[in-house]
This record gives sequence, structure tokens and C-alpha cells, in this order.
Amino acid sequence: MKINLLEKRIAILFIGLLLTVTWSCSRGGDSAQPGFGGGGGFTRATTVEVRDVQRAEISDQIRSFGSVRAQDNVRVTPQINMNIREIRADLGDTVRTGQVLAILQNDPYVEAVRRDELQVEQARSAMQRDSINLGRQQTLFERDLLSQAELDNARTTYLGSRASLQNALATLSQSRQNLGYTRIISPVDGVVTRRLASPGDVVGPGNTVFEISNLVGYEIRVNLPLRDWSQAEVGQTVHIRLSGMDDFNSRGTITRISPELDPVTGLGEVVISVNERGSGMFPGVLVETRINVETKPNAIVIPRSAMVENVQTVIEPESNVIRLSRTYAAFVTQGDTVAVRRNLELGIQQGDRIEILSGLEPNEKLIITGQSSLEDGSRIRISGAPRFDRGGQPLGISGQETTSSSSTDTTSDTTLTEQPRRGDGSGMGQGQGRSGTSARN
Repeated sequence: MKINLLEKRIAILFIGLLLTVTWSCSRGGDSAQPGFGGGGGFTRATTVEVRDVQRAEISDQIRSFGSVRAQDNVRVTPQINMNIREIRADLGDTVRTGQVLAILQNDPYVEAVRRDELQVEQARSAMQRDSINLGRQQTLFERDLLSQAELDNARTTYLGSRASLQNALATLSQSRQNLGYTRIISPVDGVVTRRLASPGDVVGPGNTVFEISNLVGYEIRVNLPLRDWSQAEVGQTVHIRLSGMDDFNSRGTITRISPELDPVTGLGEVVISVNERGSGMFPGVLVETRINVETKPNAIVIPRSAMVENVQTVIEPESNVIRLSRTYAAFVTQGDTVAVRRNLELGIQQGDRIEILSGLEPNEKLIITGQSSLEDGSRIRISGAPRFDRGGQPLGISGQETTSSSSTDTTSDTTLTEQPRRGDGSGMGQGQGRSGTSARN
């Protein structure tokens, strides 16, 4: 009798233990959180940030860098080899056309002018003498007192004297010109921006002594690659800003374009005349230029960082050429829990902004962070959004799992108040009865 009672108690304890383990397993999913693995069959969700797809203005732009320079920048060089005796203009001086900038040693040239002037006087006297002699010979020839040969000799002598005079005059003119070259003068109105010689220096042709700039107008010379150079046109507006600054506070216009590319660099020169000069613009300053080739005022624009690029290697069977095939995509949200992949067709690219020709529609929710780890249909959780929906259900689980979780939560609402008590050895029936009564109360 005692053995049967012991067996019954062991059986009751075993059944109680089995029911306790089953009850604990049924509540195991309640401890799992959305976005994590674990019990209850939850799907891992990726936290992302989103923004609305919007329309905005975007421009196809040509950007380049160049240095500001004066439109008229003249290098003044001497015409003769001689040392400098006096400097009459210095850095920053405003000069006028014809103003003397420096004087060279001129003693040898003064002597040369005097010598050539004497030679001119001698040649003129000889020509006058031979001219008078020719007149006399002509009179004697008319009276048949002189032969034709003697008249021809007199005429030849006169012509030689006249040629000598002309040669002496030319030599004198050259000497006077050389003497004038000892005075270096300004060929233009402007400001001396560089002085490259000092008194006593020996200078000559090819040696720049002064640089003079006309500061009335500025220009910028930029060198563009073939694609940008071919799109540049005379008359296009150019926005200009100092390198490293934020605002484009100056404007210019393309005035000249080189008709050919440099054979060494492959770049084409474009000259920009500055029309509106902002603060801080001086000759020699490095600036950034921006030329708007095409502007679309109402395009779908997204940040470059929101795109996902797919690069594949493609081998063309006919030519055996290996090339890279690039495709671009982005992810938008479906509801608040699913990411949908969209293939994109790109348009104008302006800095970190890109025009989308097809693939997106305005006001869709574009995923801008976290998209690199997504696939089409991936579960997501929007950053800043609540982890549970209005019904109190966790986000990121399937419908069947939601139903199962709901039933589990309903059970948990009741079992949270359970306080099992041992009465008959198992404690199961009494505990549930007391729990139910306590809940009603």
C-alpha cells in the first residue's frame, strides 16, 4: 500500500515538472526584442535613416581652378646691352605711357651720334660740290665744249655723293635710336607689379626689368579637359570664388577659347574676364570657377551617399575585351518595416548630388544610411521610430509570428499574476485557481 502511494506521488511530481517546463518554453519568446535573433522566430531588422525623395534644382557644371591676372600685363625689356645708371620707378608706382622708368649708361651712344652727325655734314658738303660740278659740265656739254663721257663721269660722281649722304643719314638715325634706347620707358598705363633689376646691373634684350599691369580689368586663364573644353562657349557666365572660401562672390564671362588642345597635357585654354569683382580678389590669387552648362529647376535629386553601386566584370566574347559594368540602385521603404530595391538611371551629377531620371518618385521614403547591408525585401527599423506598433506588437516579425506572439502575450498577461502554492503536492491546480480569483478581484 505504501509502495502504491509512493509511486503515485512520484508520477504526480513528474507530471508537474513536465508541465512547468512546457509552460516556461511557451513564454520564451517574450524576452526577445525586435531586431535581434532568439526565441519566438523573430527576424533580424536593420536600423536605417530615411528622408523624403524631393525635387530640386541641379546644374551640369564645369569646375576648375586658375590664378587671377591683369588683362594687360606687359614685360618691359631694354633694346640694347648696357648697365643701368638710374631707376626712376619702383614696385607699386603708377606710371603713364612714355614715362621714363630707368636710364642706362649712354656715353658710347652719345659719342656715336656726334660722329655720325659729322659724317652727315661731310657727305652733304661732298654732294653739294658734286652737284655744282655736274651743272657746269652740263653747260659745257650743251655748248659742245665737253664730251659725253666727261658728262657721264660728272653725273656718276654726283650720284655717289648723294648715296653717301643718304647712308650717313641712316647711320645717324640708328645712332640716335640707340641713344633713345638708353631710356627705358613705359609702353602702357598701369602699375609696376615687379622690378627685376637695380642700378649697376647689366641688362639687354630678353632681360625683363619691369612688369606693368593694367589693373582696370582682371582675367582668369583655366585649362580644361576635352569634355569640358568642348562644352565651353564664349559669353557663358562664370561664378568665381576664392580658393577655400564658401561663397561665389565674383562673376565673369568667357571671352576667348583656344581653338586647339595642348599636345602635351591634352587641355584647352579658356580665358575668363572678370565682370563683378568681390572682396579679396587681386592678381595672383588662386580662385575656383564654376560654369553652369545646363540647369534643371525641377529634377528628382538624391545624395550620392544614398546610392548602392554594383560593379561587374564583363568579357566581350567577340573582342575578348574586359570592361566594368556599373549599375546603381537605392532602397525605399514599404510601410515602416520593409526595404524595396529600386534600380536607378542617373542624370546630371553636381558635387554630392545626383539627378535621378527613373527609379524614384517624389515623396517616397529614401533610405540614406544603412542601405549597404540591405537586400530587396529586407526587414528594417527606422531610426527614431517606436519599436512597437500602436497595437502593442513588436515590429519586424511576420504575420503568423505576430499571431503567435499575440496569443503568448495574452497568456503572459494572466500568468504574470500567478503565485503557485503547494497544497496537494503539485501546487498546479490550486495555484491557477487562486490566480484566477485574484485577477477577477
